[in-house]
Amino acid sequence: MTQMLVKDVMIENPPVVKAVESLDDAVERLIHHRLLGLPVVDDKRQLVGFLSEQDCIHSMLISSYHCEESQSVSDIMSHQVLSVGPNDSIIDIAQKMGKEKPKSYPVVAEGKLIGLLTRANVLNALWENHVECKT
Repeated sequence: MTQMLVKDVMIENPPVVKAVESLDDAVERLIHHRLLGLPVVDDKRQLVGFLSEQDCIHSMLISSYHCEESQSVSDIMSHQVLSVGPNDSIIDIAQKMGKEKPKSYPVVAEGKLIGLLTRANVLNALWENHVECKT
């Protein structure tokens, strides 16, 4: 099995959201980019949270049902975020994904967000390795 690293399969410079943005803008971005979540960053692109589809659903349900103004990202984002590094092994991450809840991991290097690793990225990398094994 070849050494598969996060940096080889991650989404580079992924779309992000800032904590002060409205949930409406964030949901629009999630839908547009077809992602399960967005990293929340500050002005220096440091990771400060994560906003998942699941985080958004309840808030959007209430605001759409009652026609209320939506909240800000900071009101509902997760503040404790599991992240990975660019040189982490895809095999190690795949094992984590089998046990832990996150479907996406922000990729952080030197304190700054540089990418996003999704379950789809991991599955694709494992599939490509599997196909290579058969040839």
